[in-house]
Amino acid sequence: MGFWRNPEIRRDAAIGAMAGAALIALGFSLHAAAGILAAVAFALGMALHFWAEWVRYRRIARLCADLDAILHEGRSIDLSSYREGELSALSDGIAKLVNRLLGQAESAGAEKDALADSLADISHQLRTPLTSINLLISLLKAQELEEGKRQELLTKLERQTDRMEWLVESLLKLARLDAGRVVFKKERVPLSAVAKKAAAAVAVPMDMKGQTLRLEGDGEASFIGDAAWTAEALGNILKNCMEHTPQGGTISVTWRENAIFSEFVVRDSGPGIPKEELPRLFERFYRGSGAAEGSAGIGLSLSRGIICAQNGTVKAENAREGGAKFTVRFYKSGI
Repeated sequence: MGFWRNPEIRRDAAIGAMAGAALIALGFSLHAAAGILAAVAFALGMALHFWAEWVRYRRIARLCADLDAILHEGRSIDLSSYREGELSALSDGIAKLVNRLLGQAESAGAEKDALADSLADISHQLRTPLTSINLLISLLKAQELEEGKRQELLTKLERQTDRMEWLVESLLKLARLDAGRVVFKKERVPLSAVAKKAAAAVAVPMDMKGQTLRLEGDGEASFIGDAAWTAEALGNILKNCMEHTPQGGTISVTWRENAIFSEFVVRDSGPGIPKEELPRLFERFYRGSGAAEGSAGIGLSLSRGIICAQNGTVKAENAREGGAKFTVRFYKSGI
C-alpha cells in the first residue's frame, strides 16, 4: 500500500525495530517477565505510532486529491475542513495560494481581453492611413494626371505616411510603457526648457491656424525627471489644445515650483471639454466629440503614462474663464 512506500515510514519502522529489539533483549537479560512487558509495551507503542501516522497520511492524501481536483478539474474545494494539527496551517497557506492564483488567472484573462481589444483598435487605426495611401498611389499611377494635381496628391501621401509613422511610434511607446521597459532619466530639468521644447513641436501647425502660444513661468523652477519624455507628454497636451482651439485662438503654458511639487498649467481659448467626456479623456483610443479628423486617441493616454511613471499626475478640467485647462504636477521625492 502507499502508506508503506513512504520512506519516512520505513525509516521509522526500522529505527523502532532496532530500538525495540534492544529494549526487549535488555528486559529478558534482567528477567523473563521484564522482557515480556518490554515486548508488549513496544508492540503497543509502535501500533499507536503507526496508527497516528496512518491517520495523518490519509488526511494528507485527501488534501492532495482535493488540490488535484482544483488544479485539473477546476473544482472549488472548501479547505477549511482541515483543522487538526499542522495540517491547519498547511491548508490555510494552500487556501491563500489558491485564492491568489485564481485572482491572477482572472487578472490574466482580463489583460488578455484588453490586449485583444487594443490590437483590434491598433489595426483599425493603421487601416485608415493604409487605405488612404493605397488610394493615393492608385491615383498617382494615372499617366494623364496633371503636374499640379500630382504634387497635391504627393503632399497628401506624405501627410498620411507621416501620420502612420507617428501612430506606429506612439503605439510602440505605449507598449514599452505598459511593459515597464522605459528607463526615465532622473536629472534636474528646468521647467522652462521643457515648455520651450514642447512648444517647438506645435509651432508650425499653430502658426498655420493663426494661433498664439504664450509661455510664462519661474525661470528657476525645475524638477527631477526626463526632459525628452516630459517634453513629449507636454507636447501632446499642447497638440490636443491646438486641435480644439479655433482659428486665431490663444494657448498659454505657465509653470512654477514649490516645496511639494513642480507644475505646468496649460490653458486654451477653445470651447472647453464636455462634462461627460472628462472621465474618459485620458483613455487609450478614446476620441471625444470634438476630436480632429484623423485623431487616433493616443496622445493624451501616452502623456498620462509618461507623467505618472515619473511620480506625477495630470488633470483635465474646464477653466472658470472658459476653455480647457490641464494641470501637470511632478511631486518631490518621498511625497
